[in-house]
Amino acid sequence: MAKQKAKNATTPVLADDAAASPAEYTVVARRYRPQQFTDLVGQEPVARALMNAIQNDRVAHAYLFTGARGVGKTSAARILAKALNCSKGPTTTPCDQCEICKSIISGEDIDVLEIDGASNRGIDNVREIRQNVGTRPTRSRYKIYIIDEVHMLSKEAFNALLKTLEEPPPHVKFIFATTEIQKIPITILSRCQRFDFAGINSSRISERLKQVVAAEGMQADDAALMIVARRAGGSMRDAQSLLDQLLAFSGERLTAQKVHQLLGTATDERMLALVDAITARDAKLSFELLSRFAEEGLQLGELLDQLIDYWRSLMLLNCAGKDYADVSLADSDREKGWQHAQSLPLDSILAGLDILTTAKNRLRGSNHGLVLLEMTVLRLIRLDELVPVAQLAQWVGQGAATVPPATRNVAAKPGSLPEPAKKNSLTAPEVVSPLDSVPKGDLGLPEIWVRVRETVGPVHSGTLDAGGLPATLGPKSLVLRFDSRYTSQHDYCSDPKRIEIVQAALKEITGEDWSFRTELAAGLAESIPSAVPESQVSKAVTNRQRDQETMKIPLLNRAIEQMGARLLKVDEGFGTSNVAPVDLEPIEPQE
Repeated sequence: MAKQKAKNATTPVLADDAAASPAEYTVVARRYRPQQFTDLVGQEPVARALMNAIQNDRVAHAYLFTGARGVGKTSAARILAKALNCSKGPTTTPCDQCEICKSIISGEDIDVLEIDGASNRGIDNVREIRQNVGTRPTRSRYKIYIIDEVHMLSKEAFNALLKTLEEPPPHVKFIFATTEIQKIPITILSRCQRFDFAGINSSRISERLKQVVAAEGMQADDAALMIVARRAGGSMRDAQSLLDQLLAFSGERLTAQKVHQLLGTATDERMLALVDAITARDAKLSFELLSRFAEEGLQLGELLDQLIDYWRSLMLLNCAGKDYADVSLADSDREKGWQHAQSLPLDSILAGLDILTTAKNRLRGSNHGLVLLEMTVLRLIRLDELVPVAQLAQWVGQGAATVPPATRNVAAKPGSLPEPAKKNSLTAPEVVSPLDSVPKGDLGLPEIWVRVRETVGPVHSGTLDAGGLPATLGPKSLVLRFDSRYTSQHDYCSDPKRIEIVQAALKEITGEDWSFRTELAAGLAESIPSAVPESQVSKAVTNRQRDQETMKIPLLNRAIEQMGARLLKVDEGFGTSNVAPVDLEPIEPQE
């Protein structure tokens, strides 16, 4: 067996005699199809289980092979059929030389029937199978039915197959293959032995492609083959089909540059330049690179795939370390990828992956690919400004006084972006006022008020804007008057705790104690025109009362305060329940 394995690793067996004829060219994926269990690259557990079943005479009457496209399901079914019907078998190493093996390889064996589930999905096709299973095989041990894409059978066809599948004649074997296991009825699954075929690792695919290139008498760079392997997405058939196309395009030697040229993908150097611009939060350079890529004819969908693949590598490097093997990076780029992985928090990397995969789905139905890609890159650049929900909840639990400054709209230089928060911070950062560097002295009221708004945060500041500039009632005493249209803003700002926040900001800016209060210019009923029906007036008053009652809920009020939010709307019926209220224990600050 070891000798046979070594032979197959160096010189793959041709799938049919026509492959050797130059007049009838056969594609690489067919000529180098696996012919032995040991040839199933990446499916060693499945191969070992089937070989043990043959050796121990425990071959089941029905098998179900499931997995992604091009990973070896149909090839494994053919190998199993050869192993059972080979003239020297049953054996784990069919000879590939007898008449039965050759006819199975070419798909012409009268006792091994390969059926396309998509073309033979009706109940009449299954009835024909039921009628024929009683007939013994013509020259082989078993009559074997291989049904590819079995999930395409209709519901009636599956039901008609149940009895035969559960108790077939001893000379009949069923082998099903599918890419969509979720569409198979549970009644079918329970009657089969299921084997899941995994996606094939890129390095394993690259090794196989090297053997194919050598057998074809051509040359290819390792970097070029790795690009092809990554592009295949775990499918050996896709990789071999793409290699066939590239060998015809490249001539004598296949290089990475030729692969990028044919596929319309960015080279590793250009990809790294784009990622450098994103991690440096340089929006202008990122847009310039994207524009240049589009002008040179790069496929935007392929560029998104490359970004997704690179962000996955960042995730793996960030979690598993610099030496983790399963990373889709060239050895020369691993150091750069490690630097990028260390420069970004894990939460930002995960959020970036989510943004990229969402953009990929949206790109399929969009006619504005460049705009969508620019939006995606800009979101990646701005990820450091986002605060995880878990971190916000922890700040609420710790009783943080205000939202951290990293989430505020602090004024910045044109074209620049705020500095990111501390990497992987799990506790509320120290709140540093943006006015600490402002000298305290005699300032005009407009300037003082601008700085107060900057200090209290964007949400509180936006609510204060509804009252305009406050008026002076006396020495160190201000009042902010709200028009009757802004009752909710007045109620928000008149809360005693928010009054204290404004007074603390005034003292911090001027160095002196101030008195501050709010007023509503006119009553709600007086501000509504007389033409408005009384029912609408009553409804408006009711809505205001509901807002006031809602603000009395301790937990909601505390969350609004800690996160700098404000109440926009309260649905009718909110807060009403037939369940008795439960007293909530106060949240103790964590050590």
